Amino acid sequence: MHPWQLSGIDHQPFEALFESSDDALAARGIVRRRAGDSGGYPCRVSLTDAPAGAELLLLPYTHLATQSPYRASGPIFVQRGATRCVLPAGVVPAYVQRRLISVRAYDSADFMLSGLVCQGTEVAAHLDRLFADTTVAFVQLHNAGHGCFSCQVDRVGHPRQ
Repeated sequence: MHPWQLSGIDHQPFEALFESSDDALAARGIVRRRAGDSGGYPCRVSLTDAPAGAELLLLPYTHLATQSPYRASGPIFVQRGATRCVLPAGVVPAYVQRRLISVRAYDSADFMLSGLVCQGTEVAAHLDRLFADTTVAFVQLHNAGHGCFSCQVDRVGHPRQ
């Protein structure tokens, strides 16, 4: 059995934002978008690519809120109506598998232990190897092309969020 599982971010902090005006969103650095036919709008809550026409918010998100030098944030898409997805152990969603992915492993003090870039189809094998090391507390996946946070990977039974 795989000792890891991927999870989306909590949807609740974003729900009320969808009711805000575009001007109010812009004042917070947030932009409303509609997904196009060609894809490219990965929702960080549902861990899926939004279907054409779906309403999304593009907003800044702190994905590593730590006091370590690795504190980090970046842009993410969140789809209206999406709820947090926590996948079964060992499952890598299609939206990860079809992208070039940066895999970043951290210890319990939020210091990066390892970083690599691979095809999304290779992510599961790398996660198996990384989580075999007991000093790896969690892994974060990023879309390598744009550098955007993709999702969190935790040891089964030990979520960080």
